[in-house]
Amino acid sequence: MTTPGGDPAQQHDAFHPHLKDLTATAPDSPLWMRLHHIRTEDVDPGTAQTEGMRRFAAISGQSVGSERLWMGQTHVAPDTASANHHHGASETAIFVVRGHPEFVFAEERNGHVEEVRLRTRPGDYIFVPPFVPHREENPDPDDEAVVVIARSTQEAIVVNLPELYVLEPGE
Repeated sequence: MTTPGGDPAQQHDAFHPHLKDLTATAPDSPLWMRLHHIRTEDVDPGTAQTEGMRRFAAISGQSVGSERLWMGQTHVAPDTASANHHHGASETAIFVVRGHPEFVFAEERNGHVEEVRLRTRPGDYIFVPPFVPHREENPDPDDEAVVVIARSTQEAIVVNLPELYVLEPGE
């Protein structure tokens, strides 16, 4: 709670005693002093892309000044598979909004490398650990699949790959 007068950066309330000095933790930017509203029509297609998909950035360093988070949406056309890719050191969380996209990765089972397919529906979540090669597929012949993506890096990292492979421990 702030009171009239005085330096707001030095004020805090009983619910947030650790916020004694906001300027010590917030970047020196007016973007960090307010909430941001990104409308659907304002998402940015100028982000890293993978064949077979269309990615749109909503929350990024460029759009809102975020430093540790990227969020946006991906559209996968009907009857389409993306190229194989990974997202570098970024952790990726995916929420299925529309359609039944499938997420495919490689796993070693009984000494053989096999493709594992996770079939999803609206409301499902997927977690993609850093560097894990995968692809998204939309087997529906008529409707596109739409997912919301959040990443632990400030911008979208996309490394396109020629094939899926099993990530070895320590890689």
